Amino acid sequence: MFGGRRDCAVSRVGHVTGNATLPRWIYVPAALGVVFVALPLVAIVVRVDWPDFLSLITSDSSVTALWLSLRTAAASTVLCIVLGVPMAMVLARSSGRIVTWVRPLVLLPLVLPPVVGGIALLYAFGRMGLLGRYLDAAGIQIAFSTTAVVLAQTFVSLPFLVIALEGAARTAGGRFEVVAATLGARPTTVWRRVSLPLLAPGLASGAVLAFARSLGEFGATLTFAGSREGVTRTLPLEIYLQRESDADAAVALSVLLVLVAAVVVVGLGSRRLKTAGLGG
Repeated sequence: MFGGRRDCAVSRVGHVTGNATLPRWIYVPAALGVVFVALPLVAIVVRVDWPDFLSLITSDSSVTALWLSLRTAAASTVLCIVLGVPMAMVLARSSGRIVTWVRPLVLLPLVLPPVVGGIALLYAFGRMGLLGRYLDAAGIQIAFSTTAVVLAQTFVSLPFLVIALEGAARTAGGRFEVVAATLGARPTTVWRRVSLPLLAPGLASGAVLAFARSLGEFGATLTFAGSREGVTRTLPLEIYLQRESDADAAVALSVLLVLVAAVVVVGLGSRRLKTAGLGG
């Protein structure tokens, strides 16, 4: 009898939590927000010359730009993981004064205009930059190369992975790591066997955000890497150039970029839903 009452109470609490706690008026601005995001996407889809869509997106320059974007975005995502996972763990597990100053520095690219990031990278890794002058003396040139594209994309997308992973690390807490350490596990073993599995969902989300941000990067890439076909001209740069010479091609490539980004984001959502289903 008490079990039945408890189930009914839980059901009522779930119903209240899902519906009655939100005032009805809040759905109006929420709907307006959805329309604000969706309307430009619908407008660009309507504007596409669909009979010639395939030919517009399969020109040599467009295909080259697409593959370059995918390769550099994948490379920058790997670099974000290599650098961002340790950064996020240090920020999540440490509370010293240095960390207090480092966190805003790490997140600064989120609010910097991308062109400013490109100029900063140019003065750091360019031929006359702080580090670039020594690299150039050693015969290593980074600016206006494919490597520059990867670095520009990493600069702007790294904070996305760090934020997602730091939040996941704080949510998971450190109690399991402490237990593993008290049982005699070494720090590297705790990191590999406990920390990383717990952070896997946050790492996946952060990696997808970083990839999507890298895929759409424009300002920092143009400033630091230029627009050399087959070398640094990614798909956003190709769209910008096509906008001046062939508006139909620019619109078609824009839709293509939106579709690629949507596949990445929806793919992550599907994976997480499947994982949740298995977990239940």
